[in-house]
Amino acid sequence: MKKRTFKGGVHPYDGKELTKNIPVETVVPHGDMIFPLSQHIGAPAKPLVKKGDYVKMGQMIAEAGGFISANVISSVSGTVKAIEPRLVPSGEMVNSIVITNDESDTTVDGFGKNRDYTKLSKEEIRQIIKDAGIVGLGGAGFPTHVKLTPKNEDEIDYVIVNGAECEPYLTSDYRMMMEEPEKIIGGLKVILQLFDNAKGVIAIEDNKPEAISLIGEMVEEEENIEVYPLKTKYPQGAERTLIYAVSGREINSTMLPADAGCIVDNVDTVISIYMAVCKSTPLIRRIVTVTGDAVVQPHNFNARIGMNYLDLLEAAGGLKENPEKIVSGGPMMGMALSTVDIPVIKTSSALLCMTHDEAAEFEPSACIRCGRCVSVCPGHIVPQKLMEFAERHDIEGFEANFGMECCECGCCAYVCPAKRPLTQAFKQARKAVMEKRRKKA
Repeated sequence: MKKRTFKGGVHPYDGKELTKNIPVETVVPHGDMIFPLSQHIGAPAKPLVKKGDYVKMGQMIAEAGGFISANVISSVSGTVKAIEPRLVPSGEMVNSIVITNDESDTTVDGFGKNRDYTKLSKEEIRQIIKDAGIVGLGGAGFPTHVKLTPKNEDEIDYVIVNGAECEPYLTSDYRMMMEEPEKIIGGLKVILQLFDNAKGVIAIEDNKPEAISLIGEMVEEEENIEVYPLKTKYPQGAERTLIYAVSGREINSTMLPADAGCIVDNVDTVISIYMAVCKSTPLIRRIVTVTGDAVVQPHNFNARIGMNYLDLLEAAGGLKENPEKIVSGGPMMGMALSTVDIPVIKTSSALLCMTHDEAAEFEPSACIRCGRCVSVCPGHIVPQKLMEFAERHDIEGFEANFGMECCECGCCAYVCPAKRPLTQAFKQARKAVMEKRRKKA
């Protein structure tokens, strides 16, 4: 079968052997649970509870604060201790609901009840997904109910399940493909119920042959679902590169995937849709990879949203020694942490603990104009030129030279022999452009 890919990209050491064969283990939360009101792209959620209120597992504790926003659901039962700013993986202080876990897991009525999605209308399915607080679990955090409500649903002809998991070290999606493939297929069928003209594609990189074989066999009799093997290359799982690999269609920063007739959802997002629609279970958990050479027993965990990263690290046996670098997420697009005393949120995917910080060894030097950054850029832009604008804080020049086409994948910085902090500079410049656009709007 043809293996699909895109132009550009890199092949970093993937580190997946540490956890890819480790089954997912459920971790029971203890102590206070922290539920930030901003765990998604868009407006913060608005609290529906106050200090002293008793809440149940599966209860909505904050509602979407706008069209682009998402509900927040309690993953435990207990008492609201406070609503106050708390530190999140991005390093920001975010207003959060703090719940003292009573460890009884008393659920709301109907929690876990089986439901036949084929008997639901499209509007009912979308409302269930919204009520469940589901967002993109691949890292972006875009509210899923909004994504599944395009301007013209009849123009959607591809629903793509993103099983690439190209970020090094992460294996949570792979374990779900191996352990719960029926939920992935079930969730995809729910989404296809929304789009009458769409074909379902489960796209998986070819460094996961067991998953390709397993899911491929399970969908053999499905007329409208197919597995597409992808070449293993970073960032194959980025939305634009994935759409191009699957459909041959290109989108840019001014377009949505729906403009190219595509809907793209991460593996765990699709599972969450299945659980919400078919099992009456809102988004209250994440599959998180805890890994790196500083971790005693690297593992994949089923973790409740709101629990502390410290509890996951303890479940993984703790640290062998003090790590030089800790990252929330993977090494290419993750965020360096100053502390692990933070909550698991909807967009948490991994905790990476490294004994050695290789990046700290290098001192950036002047650009030697070798062009390597241009050859690997999946956005087909010129990073060396954009860096000149970013260093001068020339936001207009950055924007005019297609700076917003950067997807912040880090390929340019990875191959740069001068070790220039390209990605970091582009993140800051893109943020400045978006702030300028907001003010203008």
